[in-house]
Amino acid sequence: QVQLVESGGGSVQAGGSLRLSCAASGYTNKRYCMAWFRQAPGKEREGVAAIHTFGGRIYYADFVKGRFTISQDNSKNTLYLQMNALKPEDTAMYYCAAAGPYDGCSGSWWSPSDYKYWGQGAQVTVSS
Repeated sequence: QVQLVESGGGSVQAGGSLRLSCAASGYTNKRYCMAWFRQAPGKEREGVAAIHTFGGRIYYADFVKGRFTISQDNSKNTLYLQMNALKPEDTAMYYCAAAGPYDGCSGSWWSPSDYKYWGQGAQVTVSS
């Protein structure tokens, strides 16, 4: 059973930066698509970025391209999301998710239904 624990959320002013971390454990192997999602109040959960644990292509939602960076440290089984130039509309609960074991992320990496494992979430609040 894969377990995911997010940390690093908080409050920041517009234009500021935050880094989220997701510590993973319980892998049967390390062939997973790892992703960040977010959900604002009253809105659907949406994919932010994804990366496969074995590397390869990285995926970003258009609304974070150039501002957010997904990365991983496989020696620590930790996924990161560096968020720069934050906007008030980035305010949401951010979730780490894992799908697999697979050899890569799917073309529908942004779909929550593709992911079996979820963290508890980390709140990010951006004030104007």
